[in-house]
Amino acid sequence: MTNEEKRRILVVDDEPDMTLLFKMALESDDSFTVSTFNDPLIALSNFKAGLYDLIILDIKMPKMDGFDLYQEIKKIDSQVKICFLTASEMYYEEFRKEAYCSLDRDMFLRKPIENKDLLEKINMIIRSN
Repeated sequence: MTNEEKRRILVVDDEPDMTLLFKMALESDDSFTVSTFNDPLIALSNFKAGLYDLIILDIKMPKMDGFDLYQEIKKIDSQVKICFLTASEMYYEEFRKEAYCSLDRDMFLRKPIENKDLLEKINMIIRSN
């Protein structure tokens, strides 16, 4: 598969180990090319509309959490698909009760996640309308 045919994914997580794991897992499928950032502010300053098929955001990050980054990215590209990483069901439920109650449960990935499950979930999200 050529680079032009691959789906582009952006992963933003403050833990370098996590971004490396996601990059390796997703690129092993040869269907994706993955860009990563460990600082949400740098990710936002480098974000360009129309560049990514999917963005994966960690919820708990210093400087700017994943939901704030989501809001800023949506101002730049309202069409981009975004999903969130969480290590805790509690955070998912807490945020769902607040301003993000309209977000589909499928837009949340629980850490840790097996590579096979990650690939299935990412393919499902990208194919959805």
